[in-house]
Amino acid sequence: MATESSPRTSSLEDDAHLKKLGYDGHFDRSLSVWGTFALGFTYLSPLVGVYSLFAFGIAAGGPPSIWWLVIVGAGQLLVALVFGEVVSQYPISGGIYPWVRRLSSARFAWMAAWVYIWAVIVTVTSVAEYGTSFLASLFDLAPTKELTLILAVAFLVVALVVNLSGTKNLARVAKIGLAAELIGVIGVGLFLMIFERKNDFSVLFDSFGTQGDGSYFAVFIGAALTGLFLFYGFEACGEVAEEVSDPARAIPRAMIMTILVGGVSGIIAFLGYVLAAPDLADIVSGKDADPIAGILESSLGTVGSKIFLVVALTAFLSCVLSLQAAGSRLLYSFGRDGMMPGHRWLSKLSGKKVPRNALIVACVVPILICVLVYVGQEGLINQITAFAVLGIYIAFQSVVFASLLARFKGWKPAGPFSLGAWGLIVNIVALVYGVLAMLLLAWPGSSGVFLTDWIVLIGLFLVLVTGVIYMMIARPGRNSTVPEGDAVEIAALLRKG
Repeated sequence: MATESSPRTSSLEDDAHLKKLGYDGHFDRSLSVWGTFALGFTYLSPLVGVYSLFAFGIAAGGPPSIWWLVIVGAGQLLVALVFGEVVSQYPISGGIYPWVRRLSSARFAWMAAWVYIWAVIVTVTSVAEYGTSFLASLFDLAPTKELTLILAVAFLVVALVVNLSGTKNLARVAKIGLAAELIGVIGVGLFLMIFERKNDFSVLFDSFGTQGDGSYFAVFIGAALTGLFLFYGFEACGEVAEEVSDPARAIPRAMIMTILVGGVSGIIAFLGYVLAAPDLADIVSGKDADPIAGILESSLGTVGSKIFLVVALTAFLSCVLSLQAAGSRLLYSFGRDGMMPGHRWLSKLSGKKVPRNALIVACVVPILICVLVYVGQEGLINQITAFAVLGIYIAFQSVVFASLLARFKGWKPAGPFSLGAWGLIVNIVALVYGVLAMLLLAWPGSSGVFLTDWIVLIGLFLVLVTGVIYMMIARPGRNSTVPEGDAVEIAALLRKG
């Protein structure tokens, strides 16, 4: 594995690989495989995901909803394997956009990245908003809308300051966040299972009557969001590819580690809360709307709960930091290829060799959305978060679909990470999984209120329409000389050495 301070020869080899892809290396390659893994893991953030989804999962499908973490984890691992083959050949900053462009076409890449950048920006906003409740609880403050806005903006600005200070500091804070995540999910989860267990493991197969008089299968499908909302973030490892030492090998490893460690961590945490819950029936019925707070208070005591809040806040801040970093690299990649308004401004690097202007955009736009949430209707943040997750899955499957199209044209991945003969099978199964996941995410609700039930698809429709209109009018990248659809040719070039 590479070290934090990689040898000069390794950096030269990495830049030589990048040169074959049409780019010059301008970043510092200061991220090792562990730093890259920490970045992806804190973006995925099982602590944030489980805390946010535990009550929903139990109320929707009872304790068996935990199995969605296993199902989705397995599906996303297949996606990560496909990504690994792609990034191993194309270790280019920006991730989704350059991968789809080089596998397929610039227009397809434009739409995939347009959806993805809005999804990431909204996700940054939602994580900052959700994190404010922990900060308010730590200081026993009433979580008013005004306080939520102020604290969310504070999260975003602090993350911006750290990101602007350089990639090395980003890696350091990501590693601190990784430690906080592992303590908060694995440490606390194991403690609850071993010392505070109030329920038997058999409850994992007890629906607690959530199906009523109907089939439990339909109820279980309705609880799918328990897993679908958790397993993304591993793509962030590839967003910073040009800042990673030996990225063709390190990034696929980091992606796979993110899924495996994140999945195990999430399952341990979810299981710990289920087994330590004093009254699962109240959680299922919705009477206990914030069960984790009560579980932690009764199990850890007041002091222990405060310590957990500090750990959780560290994880939330690190998650915002990683999201902001990933979004800025995508914007930088867009700008470098002339694919967005103000592309020259977006593609500039600071003296610290970070995309300063893209980082500012990745901070300011979420702040504006925070203001929109403040003046908007109650529950707006939940609705736009649902759109964000669907948007991210669409972007993921754009890469998976583009990979499959390239394979049918004769592409055989030429990076050091390759699935060999299994590549085509994994690619197909990953696509089938992804389509099913998107259907579950996009399926309208059943509240009877049109805007509430269809908000996710409405949001997606607006983003797609504005993207198509801009693409037709502005014709982004029309003067770009960056190659597209060259996967077969580049693979042949890399094999020649």
